[in-house]
Amino acid sequence: MTSADAPHTDIDKRHDVTVELVKHSASDSDVLFAARVSTLGEQSLAELQKDPERSKGLINYLMRDRHGSPFEHNSMTFLISAPIFVFREFMRHRVGWSYNEESGRYRELEPVFYVPGADRKLVQEGRPGKYTFVEGTPDQHDMVERVLGESYQQAYSAYQKLLAEGVAREVARAVLPVGLFSSMYATCNARSLMHFLGLRTQHELAKLPSFPQREIEMVGEKMEAEWARLMPLTHAAFNANGRVAP
Repeated sequence: MTSADAPHTDIDKRHDVTVELVKHSASDSDVLFAARVSTLGEQSLAELQKDPERSKGLINYLMRDRHGSPFEHNSMTFLISAPIFVFREFMRHRVGWSYNEESGRYRELEPVFYVPGADRKLVQEGRPGKYTFVEGTPDQHDMVERVLGESYQQAYSAYQKLLAEGVAREVARAVLPVGLFSSMYATCNARSLMHFLGLRTQHELAKLPSFPQREIEMVGEKMEAEWARLMPLTHAAFNANGRVAP
């Protein structure tokens, strides 16, 4: 196929991210087992759950005094779809995390790209380390969507052209921007997730300030909702103690 015959594909534009909990072995009981084996040895689940208030108090004590290892004996695997620039920030989190991302070497990448939603603040005010984001004007939002869309379309057309000329996928992908959507499996435990949330979300209960990019915060919020459902006592203790990971 020649470049003149290269197919033209219209791009899709998204402003959301998706997070799916695909499997897990995670409950508050995992924390209790791990903590109490230090002092009481092996116990039955029924014995551990006999006094709910005591269990709640133990989890809160572990969180408050930062006894972190009992929060590692669990596992959650998420399937995440987000722009590539989100994953480049995400993979700064290395301890307690495992990742597998889709590969542009082995498959043709889909034409799905990120544009900010209408509620995404566009304008940064202040200097690095002391800044805020404020709403953009309607004209700025229109310009961002138009310019990004034009750039994405041009980049994906160039990608298709290279593929049509027989260029390897791993080379052709170099023309694609970080606004391209990718997907990955991310596996973590509750302790590593708490470290992530402490840095990548803003929350009124947080003792320590954090200034995450909104797009990775969107991922964090969805992951947190799943984790809170699985481990409600641990999640409550995390919030009650300033959202500082133990």
